[in-house]
Amino acid sequence: MKLLFSILLLSFTITSNAQLKLNKLWETKDLATPESVLPIGNLLYVSLIDGDGAKADGKGGIAILSEDGTIISKDWVTCLNAPKGMGVYKGKLYVADINEVVKIDIKSARVEAKIQIGGSVFLNDIAINKQGEVFVSDTRLAKVHQIKNDIPNLYLDSIKSANGLKFINNELHILSGPALIKVDKNKQIQTIAKGLAAGGDGLEPYANGDFLATCWVGLIYHIKKDGTFTLLMDTRADKINTADIGFNPKSNILYVPTFNKNSVVAYKVQ
Repeated sequence: MKLLFSILLLSFTITSNAQLKLNKLWETKDLATPESVLPIGNLLYVSLIDGDGAKADGKGGIAILSEDGTIISKDWVTCLNAPKGMGVYKGKLYVADINEVVKIDIKSARVEAKIQIGGSVFLNDIAINKQGEVFVSDTRLAKVHQIKNDIPNLYLDSIKSANGLKFINNELHILSGPALIKVDKNKQIQTIAKGLAAGGDGLEPYANGDFLATCWVGLIYHIKKDGTFTLLMDTRADKINTADIGFNPKSNILYVPTFNKNSVVAYKVQ
């Protein structure tokens, strides 16, 4: 019995410590500078910058892909500027777009509002809490703004290179430069992990309190809840970016927008 228990314990330990692997499933090309992927139902919404990520040129938009990567529409919504991170709440899609958050009715694809964030210069990612409050990071000004009832206000300041946002258990998690931090309801900040490469971008919760995260230059990390992390992919040598990822926890599929390579790649996480 003791021997059996020891074998089972060893097996559990090896499984628990096994490094995740990313197995490529498909790649969809000819997407104009994809920055973010957001799974909603059985569809993938992809923000397309189509040009300069900081320029208000009206060339940006939102595309829709199926779960197998088939392009359903390249121009579901058009005439945005440089759309980046997205979030969804009660049938509305919220999109960070340089200095405003665009509110889109998903059913009709109609832009309902463009919420100006005063003084902002590079709005980047979006997270929405259970109450429907929208949070958006301004990476270049190291700020996070909050939007309640379509009215914005400054929520956090001096958050270095604030980018990827995600609410987990109603606590805001932020990729801040080379660190992953957590902010509670009293705005108390706790560092979860540090020592990542600069340029933290996409952030998604994984199983057992872990995370999947990217750095824009071409890095994908598995960050464990204890703050340790492993590098799952490095595509810098091939100059393939890894921007704001989307993740489907039911299928364990990670969707990676490659930005300058103009594609979205799907990986099975195993």
